[in-house]
Amino acid sequence: MHFTYALRAPETRRQYPKRLKVFMDFAKIEGDLTQQAKTLKEKIQKEPEWFKISLVRFFEFQKERARRNDIAFSTISNYYKAVKLFIDMNFDNPVVNWKRISKGIPSGRKSANDRAPTLAELKKLSEYPDRRMKPIVYLMASSRIRLGALIL
Repeated sequence: MHFTYALRAPETRRQYPKRLKVFMDFAKIEGDLTQQAKTLKEKIQKEPEWFKISLVRFFEFQKERARRNDIAFSTISNYYKAVKLFIDMNFDNPVVNWKRISKGIPSGRKSANDRAPTLAELKKLSEYPDRRMKPIVYLMASSRIRLGALIL
């Protein structure tokens, strides 16, 4: 399968096949992922319009899941990337207009809900009775590292 050839990073190798399988199951293609890939490729060659409709329906379903808070809106783009990579690796000519498909996919929140501590908060933290706390607070504030980055 050409799809796995394009997966370089270990985390991508782990996640993309799962996400592609979700699409295959949604499209009601039977078998394991390898069989589903062969079946999908043949079906797209015979009925490209079916694939376009299935793709739009799949992303509408995922958006509905996000509205119900089953998944995050930003997760939907991960399904998009997996399906797009599969198609790009298995077809020389464009099967769908990916620009049109991506227009309907929400972007989600791009950054965490973090903020820098205020001077008052830093003062209060540095007044903590344990004298080991002050250098930790100042280190974290001056280098902008997150709480999870320090292993204490």
